[in-house]
Amino acid sequence: MTLTHLDPEGRPRMVDVSAKPVTRRRAVAAGYLALSEECAAALEIGGGPKGDPWTTARIGAIGGAKRTGDLIPLAHPLVLDAVQVEHHWDAAERRAWMRVEVSVEGRTGVEMEALTGVTVGLLVLYDMLKAVSHRMEIGPVRLLLKEGGRRGLVIQPWDACPWK
Repeated sequence: MTLTHLDPEGRPRMVDVSAKPVTRRRAVAAGYLALSEECAAALEIGGGPKGDPWTTARIGAIGGAKRTGDLIPLAHPLVLDAVQVEHHWDAAERRAWMRVEVSVEGRTGVEMEALTGVTVGLLVLYDMLKAVSHRMEIGPVRLLLKEGGRRGLVIQPWDACPWK
């Protein structure tokens, strides 16, 4: 197996994608924030000292996906065509779920953008709720789907995820 982000001497490099064809690419990722009872109660009320947690987390997820090239050193900066964010509250498990779908016409995939979007969105939710308690746990965050490019369609089922 060869890691594409390493040159023959093992040094990090940005992959040259100039010879790849431009294709439609899409990726979907999801993850959750496990909440304490106090944080769950605050989320269910829908507000706090910093405003509505879900709205702010959704905006953060979009911003995270858009800024992936600035955060991941070897990721290509991409002009995204769309970022869609969904959330789901699982009261029984006290899990605040987030799903991010990203699409682009390009030479490289958007898996990192989808994963970054979910992670940043969950971090924003954590930030919104930490005034109540720091008893929260982020993750896991997983890639659910990618399509386009050399590998075509890749689906990775996650039974616990509310989006199938």
